[in-house]
Amino acid sequence: MNLVKALGSVGGLTLASRVLALVRDTLQASYVGAGFASDAFFVAFRLPNMFRALFAEGAFSAAFIPLFNRKVAEGGGTAAGVDFAERALALLLPVLLIFTAAMLIAAWPITWALSGGFERQHPSAEQFAFAVMLSRFTIPYLLLISLVSLLGGILNSLHRFWVNAAAPILLNVAMVSALIFFHGGDPYATARAQAVSVTVGGVLQLAWLWWACRRAGVSLRLRRPRIDDDVKQMLKLIVPAATGAGAAQINLAISTALAGGLLSAGSISAIYYADRLNQLPLGLIGIGLGTILLPVVSRLLSEGREAEAMETQNRGLELALFLTLPATAAFVFAAEPIVRGLFQHGAFGAADTTRAAQALAAFSIGLPSYVLVKVLTPGFYARADTKTPVRLALWSVAINLVGNLILIPTLAHWNIGQIGPPLATALASTVNVASLYVVLSRRGHFALDPQVKRKVPRLILAALLMGASLLLVTPFVDPFLTGALVRRGLALTGLVGAGVAIYVLACFATGAFRVADLRSLLRRRATSR
Repeated sequence: MNLVKALGSVGGLTLASRVLALVRDTLQASYVGAGFASDAFFVAFRLPNMFRALFAEGAFSAAFIPLFNRKVAEGGGTAAGVDFAERALALLLPVLLIFTAAMLIAAWPITWALSGGFERQHPSAEQFAFAVMLSRFTIPYLLLISLVSLLGGILNSLHRFWVNAAAPILLNVAMVSALIFFHGGDPYATARAQAVSVTVGGVLQLAWLWWACRRAGVSLRLRRPRIDDDVKQMLKLIVPAATGAGAAQINLAISTALAGGLLSAGSISAIYYADRLNQLPLGLIGIGLGTILLPVVSRLLSEGREAEAMETQNRGLELALFLTLPATAAFVFAAEPIVRGLFQHGAFGAADTTRAAQALAAFSIGLPSYVLVKVLTPGFYARADTKTPVRLALWSVAINLVGNLILIPTLAHWNIGQIGPPLATALASTVNVASLYVVLSRRGHFALDPQVKRKVPRLILAALLMGASLLLVTPFVDPFLTGALVRRGLALTGLVGAGVAIYVLACFATGAFRVADLRSLLRRRATSR
């Protein structure tokens, strides 16, 4: 498996989805701003996002894909894997229907828990009822994304990564369409249209993957639910995997609730916009690599090819840092011009830009850790060990909670309380990834090879050189980052292009990459043709 080629396929589609998400967030900022209406929508949107990370990108993939691959590898072929998928669906569907109904009934306490009751914002009864209504509009997405994750897991196991990677595009198409065609005269009407579009997007995603599975020759039948040995094993893996893989989302949910309860109106929105930018490289690199590595590593291990599995993870780690470190430097050194160029328009003012930029710089400190978690956890999941990551993730959640309780009130005295939640989240993620690495290393399941040890310090230096250069370039670009959309777009493109060019040159200057590496890559591409 060529990781660069596979990540290019997945990453290209993820990039398209993230660009649409940026368009969505830009329109959202312009039409809704950063007040109670936007905070209410982002709380309602937090639950589907968290559930997607916990279940679709985490628990179900971690539990289902290795078992599916084992059924295929044991000699039964794809038919044996599909049989297992049908048994999993038979149990999953009724459980999800009951769970979704319960969540709809409990929308009021769920909204209160995720928002801290908006305590500092003192919402009226009508405002809080509006927030609960938005949550009820988005909750059905939980059922839909869970079914999407089952179908996507099958396609990933068949190495049809691009199909599953294309699904989030449909969610963003639905949400952008709602903003363009159904935004109302006030922020509340627009937020309501956005909430409805979340579930519409989930329907589109499910229809796309169902069609793609049929095209791949996989047609799942509905069966009577039955808990056999294979399903029992999946259930044993799925609960701890949810916490392990979703630690970052749990941390973010805690941060959102504390921000809603302890900080002023607009703080949740500032943290949301910062997180959306932070999620761009995480989605392109971390989730893409995690999607690719889990089925590949699990298949290599099921065939007894331990050395190749470790080599694959080393190359994944190297690729993750090569792509993540410059994004980290850009978000630390140029957070404000980036946020200004993307969001400062209409209802989103200069003060909102400053708050979101501060939160973004804090989030980005942990960006390498967020990505490396996705690279290291397949080393556990591929060996059917979901308990160790959950144990380590619980420490991460505890650190995040304590960090928030200390940082939010402390930093609020300087009117920068919105930095507290992302800074605590970054610290917790760093501790989590360090713990994962230590455990894998002690078990002999992962060790950094000489190539990684040589390249990583040089990549860090190259990223710092790029960040310092952006500080010098920013004053020349900053005057063009407000006003007309085309002007802002060209200025941002110039800033990003300059950063990329400087980083590539710095990689060669520091020896992170050598001319011989480039020649070798070009020869391999020519040979593959």
